[in-house]
Amino acid sequence: MSTARTAPESGPTQSALPLAGLRVLELGHYIAGPFATRLLADMGAEVVKVEPPEGDPIRGWGSKAQGHPVWFSIHGRNKLSVTLDLKNPRDKARLVKLAARADALVENFRPGYLERIGLGPEVLQAENPRLVIARVSGYGQDGPYRDKPAFGAIGEAMGGLRHLTANPGQTELPPPRCGISISDDLAGMYAAMAVVSACWGRDRAGQEGRGRIIDINLVDSVMSLMEGMLPEYGLTGKIRQPAGAAIPTAAPTNTYPCADGKWLCVAGNSDLIFRRLMGAIGRPELAADPRMADNAGRCANAAELDAAIAAWTRTLPAKDAQDALEAVDVPCSRLYDIRDIAEDPHFRARDSVMTVQDPLIGPVLHPAAPFRFDGVAPRDMVRWTGPAAGAHNARVFGEWLGEEAEA
Repeated sequence: MSTARTAPESGPTQSALPLAGLRVLELGHYIAGPFATRLLADMGAEVVKVEPPEGDPIRGWGSKAQGHPVWFSIHGRNKLSVTLDLKNPRDKARLVKLAARADALVENFRPGYLERIGLGPEVLQAENPRLVIARVSGYGQDGPYRDKPAFGAIGEAMGGLRHLTANPGQTELPPPRCGISISDDLAGMYAAMAVVSACWGRDRAGQEGRGRIIDINLVDSVMSLMEGMLPEYGLTGKIRQPAGAAIPTAAPTNTYPCADGKWLCVAGNSDLIFRRLMGAIGRPELAADPRMADNAGRCANAAELDAAIAAWTRTLPAKDAQDALEAVDVPCSRLYDIRDIAEDPHFRARDSVMTVQDPLIGPVLHPAAPFRFDGVAPRDMVRWTGPAAGAHNARVFGEWLGEEAEA
């Protein structure tokens, strides 16, 4: 079992990670900004999460154990937490001093908020010209929608994703969200990537290097995933429509019902895999059909293929159907819920799912960091779990600012 601490010291594991020595301030709340800094922290950056005295509002979300939010165990992991009241002149001065000693700052307030309270980039970079500032917002720092409020659902809606999540022909129910705050997470990933890029560019320039201001927003982050849809529309006027579980450009690739009420995702769209798939379901004549000889022909006849595959999957529990297809090397998977993920032997063997000891809530499951570096075990990258708000006030104000510990 991995252990975690609320007040860790730097050690050999952190020094072995690629961002060791990078100091990052997080002025984030809810999801997008804190997700960006969690990725940076997982990679070894020293992240100081600045929270209001009452803590990040997300501490009130979701389940709790022993009075502490379970989600925050992951959301705040590998971060140091300090509390500052940014409406208080003394605390604002403290933040400026912290920024003077940081490499980067990540914030996801509404555009203009930091300027209104006297903590805009011009103030922070006057004290530290090398400071990289990543600003995450709903619509961006400029443009006619700059000041409109937005949450993750708006990013999905305006970025084009919700249009695609509908089932074809279904009009009585709204297109569903994907089940997680995907636009916040995407913006967070892009922000983390941009911070590392800006710091690298600054440091490559040596002492003359200067910090940059990064503008990331939820809507553009989702829209960036729209593959070839924008050039297709610009050249042909084509608007991609919802396809449900299928992929319009590859067949057979779909999700099929099984005898136990579960679903099996099958990707059988290469010529060789298609032939093996048809043999496994007892339909070799379809593999020999000239209409199905290539992907274009299979796409034109996808409904017939899907019906044949579904007729077979309906006769078997999902696990048995998966085993039968994997035996002939056909890519497939049951649709996992979180219990399936937690219990899967592959995830466990790789420590993609691990049990860590959280001092606030006890043993808890964590996902591993989504990246791996040779010489560092996945368990060692979870150096500590999300701390209580303000748990590191004395440490950070002492080490960064030289302040004496207060009662």
